[in-house]
Amino acid sequence: MYFVYIIENKEGRHYVGYTSNLVQRIKDHNSNKGRWTKKKGPWRLVYQEARSIKEEAYSREQQIKRYKGGRAFKILLNKSAIQISF
Repeated sequence: MYFVYIIENKEGRHYVGYTSNLVQRIKDHNSNKGRWTKKKGPWRLVYQEARSIKEEAYSREQQIKRYKGGRAFKILLNKSAIQISF
């Protein structure tokens, strides 16, 4: 199983990614192991969706990244409204 996810920091910045181990990946982001997210945390999970095939997860990640900052991105975040902290 693969997860497409969006995390958010205190400044309201977002990062979109995909992984096969969501819990560990969020911990990595908050431990400054991510290149783009390094020293910009703490991060919290605000959206996730599961995919069974890696290529589908990657395609969905790219699609969401194209949405970023636009109306579709905001709708996606509002529709989800999960608040998970690690």
